[in-house]
Amino acid sequence: MDERLFYSESQATKAARLNCPYCRVMDDYPLRWLVRTKKDRLPGGADERDRAKFAKAQSYMVLLDDKAQCKQPRCRRTFDISGIKTTAFL
Repeated sequence: MDERLFYSESQATKAARLNCPYCRVMDDYPLRWLVRTKKDRLPGGADERDRAKFAKAQSYMVLLDDKAQCKQPRCRRTFDISGIKTTAFL
């Protein structure tokens, strides 16, 4: 059984305080996250191995964005997002 059947997926936007490496200006940037919440019960047709996987499963978030564009009008460069974990457990 595929592990994606254990979760319901949704997208969320959360603000993160990032520092542009080019102009050194700190600002809040909206970042997109994929939120996977564990379902209440196991889908039908599961065997013992699937039940063990479902018991260990946890809700978590995965960062979708890997770059951000500077908000400073004079800079506007695209930079890599660093310093933020790409996966977070709920």
